[in-house]
Amino acid sequence: MPSVGLRRRVEAVRGTPLPHGLLGGCTEVVNVTDVHELMGTDWTPLSCADAHDWEWCPDPDESPGQPAEKLADRPGSCTAAPVTIYAQATCNPISWPYSEAVQHVTETLRMGEQRALEEWFMREVLCDVGEDLTPVAGALSIAQGVGALEDWLGTEYGGQGVIHVPAGAASLLGCCNVVHLEGGNPRTLLGNCVVMGSGYSLNSGPPDCLPAAPGEAWLYATSPVRIRQEAPVIVPGTDGESVRITTNDRFVIAERGFVIEIACCRAAAVRVTLC
Repeated sequence: MPSVGLRRRVEAVRGTPLPHGLLGGCTEVVNVTDVHELMGTDWTPLSCADAHDWEWCPDPDESPGQPAEKLADRPGSCTAAPVTIYAQATCNPISWPYSEAVQHVTETLRMGEQRALEEWFMREVLCDVGEDLTPVAGALSIAQGVGALEDWLGTEYGGQGVIHVPAGAASLLGCCNVVHLEGGNPRTLLGNCVVMGSGYSLNSGPPDCLPAAPGEAWLYATSPVRIRQEAPVIVPGTDGESVRITTNDRFVIAERGFVIEIACCRAAAVRVTLC
């Protein structure tokens, strides 16, 4: 036992955000400088329509008297809403200087923004646009669920996409070699990148956005995802402004704006068992 004496104040232990979450290597993250991009975005999706086969000499018996026609698709449109993720702290200004308050909320935002963003994305976007692929018989195994999502990606998009998995189900992805690390990112055998997010433990799915039953989880698939983000902002910006004289408390907020764009603004969902 150490001798009795004054305790020493030391630096806090810093953490590391989960490496394969929504802000990891599976998504394109853009640091924007134009504030208008953080108010929401609109775009005309590319490579989201079907290509078709064509016969040079169609059988006239199949469509007598009718000229052969090529199918044409009209370009659609997509939109993405903005969201602000924040961390706030309050304390007595005498015992807690402004510089320490800024450090506290900055670190809280750094560690917590990915999880909060994943929760918002599942609740407000994925669940809203997700097509439920779960069969009538009920939840699939995690390997079958990934297979169903990849089949949807292959038929509805045709290229490499993103599988979204709650962190609590991530360990099961190692079974049957469903997912392996490739270039530092988790990928399936088809090359689809896998986001394993703690915020997806919100576990809500279409059509009513209610959580799955105990022992089950919702997985999602999307076409490629791009995330626009601004630099963290500290509010208020000065020591004096951070003190609320009516309560003699210091309030400091760190916040960052995001816009999450899905290439084809669609998603598929499937319920899997964790047993």
